[in-house]
Amino acid sequence: MLIQESHQDVPTKAGGTMRIFIFHPTIPNYPKAKFPGVVVFSEIYQVTGPVQRFARQIASHGYIVAAPSSYHEFTGPEPLAYDGPGTDAGNAWKIEKTIAGYDEDATLSIDALAGLPTCNGRIGATGMCLGGHLAFRCAFDARVRAAVCYFATDIHSRSLGKGKADDSLQRVKDIKGELVIIFGKRDNHVPPEGRDLIRKALHEAGTTFSFYEPAWAQHAFIRDELSKGRYDPALAGICFQMLLELFGRTLNGDLGPASGEVGEVEDVC
Repeated sequence: MLIQESHQDVPTKAGGTMRIFIFHPTIPNYPKAKFPGVVVFSEIYQVTGPVQRFARQIASHGYIVAAPSSYHEFTGPEPLAYDGPGTDAGNAWKIEKTIAGYDEDATLSIDALAGLPTCNGRIGATGMCLGGHLAFRCAFDARVRAAVCYFATDIHSRSLGKGKADDSLQRVKDIKGELVIIFGKRDNHVPPEGRDLIRKALHEAGTTFSFYEPAWAQHAFIRDELSKGRYDPALAGICFQMLLELFGRTLNGDLGPASGEVGEVEDVC
């Protein structure tokens, strides 16, 4: 499936203009096709190359992907570098930004997808690291039917956002869609007792969820660039199939009638 890439710049109450990167699938001969939408939340480095490739991969399976830049209150939409200064900035802004600001970003991203004439209104969410936590919170919105959270940080410690006192665990009952939670067993950002706490909260809330902990996976094991030796493509592929199974079952698509038109292939290298 081919992908068209664009962006929307959306003003926010929290401050600044949020850039939402859009990755849109296209199918020849189906001009009235409608697709589900998926919000992809990035790690602390904003929408980097690995996040873009992850978004394209999802879009290629028939989902309109919206990837918001999280730090519009502090900087532009450009990604931070995977280096010391980039890491320091991302970690500092992660706890300077308010929870209300994070939640506004999620609402605006869902609004952007739902407002597209090519979206069927069925919305999912996913993300990695910080983005895993934001996907978890995005599922508080009743429009989100499913979410896949990769090694979500700060949920167990209740330490996201300004004041480092988020209410994510307290709001688990607000989640009505289905979740897939993925942590590596060797993830030293979220210790075993932290994962157990999240699992327990989901059980007690009666949430529909799956919880996976690959034995040898570390933090950031799906990141295909500068993962500091932690990238595991085989496990990343298996986890992506879990994402496709969940989204395929809960979101679905609507191609509409075929047009019968066959476009010419552009003669480019």
